[in-house]
Amino acid sequence: MKDYVIKRIVFGIFVMLGVVVITFVLTRFVPADPVGQWVGQNATIEQRMKAEIELGLDQPVHIQFGKYLNSLLSGDLGVSLRTKQPVLKELITYVPASLELVIVGMLLSVFIGIPLGVYSAWKKDKFLDHFCRFFSVGAVSLPSFWVAMILQLIFFKWLGLLPIGGRLSSMSNIIYDIPRLTGFLTIDSIISGNFVVFGEALSHIILPAVAISLFPMGIVARMTRSSMLEILGEDYIAAAKSYGLKETLVLWRYALKNSMGTTVTVLAVSFGRTLIGTYLVEAIFSWPGLGSYISGAIMSMDAPAILGTVLFAAFMQVFLNLIADIIIATDPRVRV
Repeated sequence: MKDYVIKRIVFGIFVMLGVVVITFVLTRFVPADPVGQWVGQNATIEQRMKAEIELGLDQPVHIQFGKYLNSLLSGDLGVSLRTKQPVLKELITYVPASLELVIVGMLLSVFIGIPLGVYSAWKKDKFLDHFCRFFSVGAVSLPSFWVAMILQLIFFKWLGLLPIGGRLSSMSNIIYDIPRLTGFLTIDSIISGNFVVFGEALSHIILPAVAISLFPMGIVARMTRSSMLEILGEDYIAAAKSYGLKETLVLWRYALKNSMGTTVTVLAVSFGRTLIGTYLVEAIFSWPGLGSYISGAIMSMDAPAILGTVLFAAFMQVFLNLIADIIIATDPRVRV
């Protein structure tokens, strides 16, 4: 087990190194003017030459890459050309909002997708199974940004039940001073004892969380159903039923537990995909997360910000896959 984990960590390091090389090379070959972004388009020739030296762009590409890699090892992601702020500091500011949204969306995916998959396998080829499969295919197929706009149309414009966007209303942002302890607005409002803000933050997060949860929810339901069908055909399940155990007990305690390996893997992959795929949904709901940050960086060709965001997304994907592999490897039936 120890050797397996070490191999996975080493493999993850090579993946991260590959991501660094590819993204660094691409940002250097994309036509852009980082010097102009740093000192302004009306700068003098002397100012531009000084900025080029300051940014290290006067040196060969391989030396630039070596310095960038050395900075990464010390935890420095560079400075944004657009805001003149350290990229790491800006990521720490924007990432919690996206993480909060994705975590709520993934919780919805788990608590809805797994029961759908279980009951779909239990009632195979019955009406409930057909309905669950139809729902899961639809959830995977529908674009999240389209779902987001439909949710706004129904729950904001027609029914007036939920807000159209943002993490809080403009009035609450003015009236209340919420301490930024974790960056998770719901948790910070509970810590500060402001349950009015907590309720408002919860109402604001519902629609975007539902919009981003549909894809992983459909995947989780389909994978759970597939795994459950295999498990329900095993001899020990038939033996448990023959002993007179309740069917629901066999279903939830024995069959589901032994079918969670593939579901955990799908959840880990879906979490990473959802985290880096919320940009359009965040734009539609005016959610101040990673999506708004990377969209501004791309529009202004801010190479350090783009590199930092890509590396963060790659690290999350590698880390989540490592966690999923470790969880699966703890199953004694799996040979590592």
